[in-house]
Amino acid sequence: MYNIQGYFEAATVNEATALLAANPNLTIIAGGTDVLIKLHHGQIEKAALLSIRKIKSLQGIRKLEDGTIVIGPLTTFTQVVNDPVIKDNIPVLAEAALSMGGPQIRNVATIGGNICNGATSADSASTLLALDARLKLQSNQGERVVPIQEFYLGPGKVDLKPGEILTEIIVTPEDYQGYGGHYIKFSMRKAMDIATLGVAVICKIKEGNIFADVRIGLGVAGPTPLRCREAEVFAKGKVISRETIAAIGKLAVKSTRARTSWRASKEYREHLVEELTRRALQAAIVKAGGAEIA
Repeated sequence: MYNIQGYFEAATVNEATALLAANPNLTIIAGGTDVLIKLHHGQIEKAALLSIRKIKSLQGIRKLEDGTIVIGPLTTFTQVVNDPVIKDNIPVLAEAALSMGGPQIRNVATIGGNICNGATSADSASTLLALDARLKLQSNQGERVVPIQEFYLGPGKVDLKPGEILTEIIVTPEDYQGYGGHYIKFSMRKAMDIATLGVAVICKIKEGNIFADVRIGLGVAGPTPLRCREAEVFAKGKVISRETIAAIGKLAVKSTRARTSWRASKEYREHLVEELTRRALQAAIVKAGGAEIA
């Protein structure tokens, strides 16, 4: 069933990057919920695996003195859902994490694996895009930090160079403080299903009824997770009203590159983008301290 040609374990990041440098064809495995499925279906053949599961520095969530939130890539979705730092500061990410799979999958699947898999349907991706998260990558040549919106290159393709591993997911205080957010996952079933569309919206309000900032992240609306830049620019400085929210929903569709698949037609996905962006924004407004829009 699984054609595994070799198996290595690393206890530290330096050990992992050294093994990758010496064995460029190694496939990294953490929770294994994506890698094992690919092995089972023959998408990865004769795999040699590098387990990073025991690297303690890649685990957990912490808030630095300056307010920056650092998420270890080995943090499971269950841990993201229950972590007080996430719940108190960026609960929209906990909402997205809770929508991922079922309890058994969330207990082992890692947020880093979800990002590095490169799937447009990744439940964490659209929310992290809306939060302007940055990713710290390390190889035996050194470190670099990449904005998450630049990390996704195409379907299943990410800007992870040979020998690199993801070591931190970073959200700065200016990207979450004062914001309210909401995540909506639309799928054919209520649980244990891949998203037909994922929508994450965060917003900040000034003077009680004006959008200071709006950010919209979409999953499964194109070949990669994406931001709705035209809608975001339009929203900034606008008075909050039903008409403004409706216009933002319509503009969000312009950023999409939806396609027809067995899950949904292009037209249906575009309808979902408009409607669910509107709904998510209405919920985000309330969470940001604004009034509910009837």
